Amino acid sequence: GASSGGKLQPLTDARSRLQHCGICAPLIRPDTTKTGKVDPHHPKISGHKGNVLDIKWNPFDDFCIASCSEDTTIKVWQIPEHGILKNMTLPWKELQGHSRRVGLIEWHPTACDILFSSGYDYQVFIWKLDVPEEVIKNPIRSISVHTDVVLSISFNTDGSRLATSCKDKKIRVIDPRTGALLQTHRASKVLFLGNLKMLLSTGNSRWNHRQIVLWDQEDLSQPSYSEDLDGSSEKPYVHYLTEYRSHLPQKGMGVMPKRGLDVCSCEIFRFYKLVTVKSLIEPLSMIVPRRSESYQDDIYPMTAGNKAALTADEWIGGLDKGPVMMSLRPGSKLDSYVELGQRKSPIGSSETHSPHCLPVLLPLIQERSDDKERNEKKEKNFSLQLPSGEDHSSCVSNGDSPHCSPPKTENELRQMFYKQQDEIRRMRELLNQKDVRIKQLELEIKNVRNSQAGL
Repeated sequence: GASSGGKLQPLTDARSRLQHCGICAPLIRPDTTKTGKVDPHHPKISGHKGNVLDIKWNPFDDFCIASCSEDTTIKVWQIPEHGILKNMTLPWKELQGHSRRVGLIEWHPTACDILFSSGYDYQVFIWKLDVPEEVIKNPIRSISVHTDVVLSISFNTDGSRLATSCKDKKIRVIDPRTGALLQTHRASKVLFLGNLKMLLSTGNSRWNHRQIVLWDQEDLSQPSYSEDLDGSSEKPYVHYLTEYRSHLPQKGMGVMPKRGLDVCSCEIFRFYKLVTVKSLIEPLSMIVPRRSESYQDDIYPMTAGNKAALTADEWIGGLDKGPVMMSLRPGSKLDSYVELGQRKSPIGSSETHSPHCLPVLLPLIQERSDDKERNEKKEKNFSLQLPSGEDHSSCVSNGDSPHCSPPKTENELRQMFYKQQDEIRRMRELLNQKDVRIKQLELEIKNVRNSQAGL
């Protein structure tokens, strides 16, 4: 889609087909780079004896996926790195313990091999997977605070709090280790908002209007903010960006992790919309319109990586840690991971930063340093000058010119970098204009030659 007023652009990719065959409800892992109908004979994961109700990829293993089913079991599958070449029926782990169908599963956000499940028996079970048994029949803990079916599960950033919404119209904040009920209030669905220590719930007001509400995780007695989607809002805590509308309803929605986005296209979200009435999966991308082709660090803060911060035993023992963060800058290495909340000073500085500033400062300092070194190398090998007649005072440089002083602060370095990007962009435009002019002259010469040959 074309940019429009600086708004996010929802882009609809070509539609990928979803197969659903019989009561076994097999899972299919298609190539997301291809579109169109999936081959009916495509290999499937078909180990359940009932409909699959939920699936979740392991956040720390891109080849591990968990599924739960109406057959009351949870199965964990290890996908071969080369892909599925034949039907898979034997899982890596099978979890048995629920007395009724299992509707939800969720991985712990920072601890490895910890899986939560919720069934229609109103129980939430906690499973530890790094055990030798292939069939696990006893969870390490059960949480029995719900009076009806659990509709959604969400963790805070470090996994020390668990929020659930229930069919009884109540949201609950729970200590996941002890199962202790910390807070409760009425709402339909709930989500933790990262490390903001806030909850976002959706539901209906007393006048049956669609409503979103913000809560303090420590106090659910009164909302911090509420917005009636069918009326007016109270305070500007939530800002409208854009929307995507379709005449087809969605049964579910999957979200691509940040590290899987196309940062070169300024993609900030990618959803996979499940449309059961058409048996298809529809990818939707949210794009920030930017003309620059360079990495945009202002829209890509540090994000959770695929490295666990804790082992299962450490978490069970009472330890909490934030996620291991990573930069989305292309070419970033694993050694650039930083644990959220870790106090660590930048190289060459004795200053310590707060946990909230750290995930932003470290990648910015590293990226600016890398940009400076890269530009200095370019300056040694190339001399980019404007064509004759142009102002030579705006030549691309990195502060090495005798007429320019080197940047002394991060803001000066940022401004110089942006100026260089503008100059490079202008040079490309000049080169394109020259190319067009050359083609015009070639056509004129050809026409002159043809006219002379005709004489």
